[in-house]
Amino acid sequence: METGFFEKVYDIVRQIPYGRVTTYGIIAAHIGSPQAARMVGWALNKSAGEKEFIPAHRVVNRKGLLTGKHYFANENTMKEMLESEGIKIIDNQIQNFKDLLWHPDSY
Repeated sequence: METGFFEKVYDIVRQIPYGRVTTYGIIAAHIGSPQAARMVGWALNKSAGEKEFIPAHRVVNRKGLLTGKHYFANENTMKEMLESEGIKIIDNQIQNFKDLLWHPDSY
Protein backbone atom coordinates (compact mmCIF):
# COMPACT_ATOMS: atom_id res chain seq x y z
CA MET A 1 0.00 0.00 0.00
CA GLU A 2 2.82 2.44 0.86
CA THR A 3 4.36 2.14 -2.61
CA GLY A 4 1.01 2.93 -4.26
CA PHE A 5 0.56 5.98 -2.04
CA PHE A 6 4.07 7.21 -2.77
CA GLU A 7 3.57 6.80 -6.53
CA LYS A 8 0.33 8.79 -6.37
CA VAL A 9 2.19 11.56 -4.55
CA TYR A 10 5.02 11.52 -7.09
CA ASP A 11 2.57 11.64 -10.00
CA ILE A 12 0.97 14.80 -8.61
CA VAL A 13 4.26 16.46 -7.70
CA ARG A 14 5.61 15.89 -11.21
CA GLN A 15 2.67 17.95 -12.51
CA ILE A 16 3.41 21.08 -10.44
CA PRO A 17 4.30 23.78 -12.97
CA TYR A 18 7.65 25.55 -12.92
CA GLY A 19 7.42 28.62 -10.69
CA ARG A 20 4.41 27.33 -8.75
CA VAL A 21 4.00 25.49 -5.44
CA THR A 22 1.44 23.35 -3.67
CA THR A 23 1.01 21.97 -0.16
CA TYR A 24 1.27 18.59 1.50
CA GLY A 25 -2.40 18.83 2.45
CA ILE A 26 -3.59 19.68 -1.06
CA ILE A 27 -1.76 16.64 -2.41
CA ALA A 28 -3.13 14.40 0.33
CA ALA A 29 -6.70 15.56 -0.30
CA HIS A 30 -6.32 15.17 -4.07
CA ILE A 31 -5.30 11.53 -3.79
CA GLY A 32 -8.16 10.76 -1.42
CA SER A 33 -6.28 10.78 1.89
CA PRO A 34 -7.00 14.22 3.37
CA GLN A 35 -5.53 13.31 6.76
CA ALA A 36 -2.22 12.12 5.28
CA ALA A 37 -0.31 15.39 4.79
CA ARG A 38 2.57 14.10 6.92
CA MET A 39 2.70 10.91 4.87
CA VAL A 40 3.02 13.07 1.74
CA GLY A 41 6.05 14.69 3.37
CA TRP A 42 7.48 11.27 4.17
CA ALA A 43 7.01 10.19 0.54
CA LEU A 44 8.81 13.31 -0.68
CA ASN A 45 11.63 12.68 1.78
CA LYS A 46 12.11 9.30 0.10
CA SER A 47 11.83 10.69 -3.45
CA ALA A 48 15.55 11.37 -3.84
CA GLY A 49 16.02 7.70 -4.68
CA GLU A 50 13.60 7.78 -7.61
CA LYS A 51 14.93 7.37 -11.15
CA GLU A 52 12.87 10.29 -12.47
CA PHE A 53 13.30 13.73 -10.86
CA ILE A 54 10.56 14.60 -8.36
CA PRO A 55 10.35 18.40 -7.81
CA ALA A 56 9.80 18.03 -4.07
CA HIS A 57 11.08 21.58 -3.54
CA ARG A 58 7.73 22.82 -4.90
CA VAL A 59 5.78 21.37 -1.95
CA VAL A 60 5.46 23.51 1.18
CA ASN A 61 3.24 23.68 4.24
CA ARG A 62 -0.23 25.23 4.23
CA LYS A 63 1.18 28.65 5.17
CA GLY A 64 3.83 28.70 2.44
CA LEU A 65 6.72 27.90 4.77
CA LEU A 66 9.67 25.81 3.61
CA THR A 67 9.21 23.17 6.29
CA GLY A 68 10.79 20.45 4.15
CA LYS A 69 14.10 22.25 3.68
CA HIS A 70 15.88 20.06 6.24
CA TYR A 71 15.42 17.00 4.05
CA PHE A 72 17.56 18.31 1.21
CA ALA A 73 21.32 17.73 1.09
CA ASN A 74 21.93 21.38 2.00
CA GLU A 75 19.49 23.38 4.11
CA ASN A 76 19.46 26.18 1.49
CA THR A 77 18.82 23.89 -1.49
CA MET A 78 15.02 24.14 -1.38
CA LYS A 79 15.12 27.93 -1.15
CA GLU A 80 17.69 28.21 -3.93
CA MET A 81 15.70 25.93 -6.25
CA LEU A 82 12.51 27.92 -5.70
CA GLU A 83 14.30 31.24 -6.16
CA SER A 84 15.79 29.94 -9.42
CA GLU A 85 12.18 29.55 -10.59
CA GLY A 86 11.43 33.17 -9.76
CA ILE A 87 9.77 32.58 -6.40
CA LYS A 88 10.59 35.20 -3.78
CA ILE A 89 11.28 33.87 -0.28
CA ILE A 90 11.84 35.87 2.89
CA ASP A 91 12.56 34.10 6.21
CA ASN A 92 11.62 30.70 4.71
CA GLN A 93 8.20 32.12 3.72
CA ILE A 94 7.04 32.21 0.10
CA GLN A 95 5.94 35.71 -0.82
CA ASN A 96 2.69 35.99 -2.83
CA PHE A 97 1.96 32.44 -1.71
CA LYS A 98 -1.74 32.51 -2.67
CA ASP A 99 -0.87 33.70 -6.18
CA LEU A 100 1.67 30.90 -6.66
CA LEU A 101 -0.43 28.12 -5.12
CA TRP A 102 -1.23 25.32 -7.58
CA HIS A 103 -4.18 22.97 -7.17
CA PRO A 104 -4.14 19.73 -9.16
CA ASP A 105 -7.95 19.84 -9.40
CA SER A 106 -7.77 23.01 -11.46
CA TYR A 107 -5.77 21.43 -14.30
